[in-house]
Amino acid sequence: MRVLVLGAGGVGGYFGGRLAEKGADVTFLVREKRRRQLAERGLAIYSVHGDVKLEPKVITAGEAAEPFDLVILTMKAYHFAEGVESVAPYVGEQTIVLPLLNGFAHMEQLQQRFGAERVLGGMCFIETTLDEHGDVRQTSQTHEVKYGEWDGSRSSRVEKLARLFEGANATFTLSDNIVGEMWNKYLFIVTLSGMTTLMNAPVGPIREAKYGLELTRQLFSEAAAVMRAAGAPLAEDVVERQMKLFEAQGYKMKSSMLRDMEKGLPVEVEHLQGYLLRLAEEKQMEVPLLRVVYNNLKVYELKRAMQE
Repeated sequence: MRVLVLGAGGVGGYFGGRLAEKGADVTFLVREKRRRQLAERGLAIYSVHGDVKLEPKVITAGEAAEPFDLVILTMKAYHFAEGVESVAPYVGEQTIVLPLLNGFAHMEQLQQRFGAERVLGGMCFIETTLDEHGDVRQTSQTHEVKYGEWDGSRSSRVEKLARLFEGANATFTLSDNIVGEMWNKYLFIVTLSGMTTLMNAPVGPIREAKYGLELTRQLFSEAAAVMRAAGAPLAEDVVERQMKLFEAQGYKMKSSMLRDMEKGLPVEVEHLQGYLLRLAEEKQMEVPLLRVVYNNLKVYELKRAMQE
């Protein structure tokens, strides 16, 4: 299978690199600046699971190429519209589109743009970033992609993907409940990113502060209530499960959104907290802590705009 990965950042560079490492036919669609960087340095991955340096195949938007068999989307939500249009010429009748974005705001848009029959459910679990040289730094024991058909079926095409992913130095899991798993991850990410950015701290100090766990539980509860109202198939004890997961995180664990804020980069507030807040407003639900989290992130955006 010919694979196109949109982006060669922390997520795309890592998982695309792991596929290329095992010999898969992988091409990265990148901006010109990143193309030059990769030409000079190669794609370097420094990971707790082993380092690798590759000479990747790359193209830039508009460059001629035949449609690919698999397109993996790894862009940040604020680059979503641009990213979708850049990959569109490479999506053919038989192309599978696999998004690894957080949340749900993107799914309907992808299905409308490419056809629901081409778009799989997907997500990933990883803690990774690009360093100042453009090398991928991956620090978590977990480095997993989950994917599956929207209806949970084991189709021939997802079985084909399973064979493609087999043997890569990362975990690729075919799920028969990808929708439920995406909602569960969304709940965790919207709360983890919300709390770490609100408190401007990693998980450890939040847990140790007097009201840290109480406020974390409140945000989990508010978000879960909204998701259930929107039809999410969440388990009865999902908040307890998510709290245990939150408490199990490393002391210095930070959300990628907090890392982006520390670098002065854009954040995915509208895609994550904003989408959930709009659902709450549609359902006329009160979500006071979610509103505080959202407002904190919007203030960051306004301050950032003042400095540009």
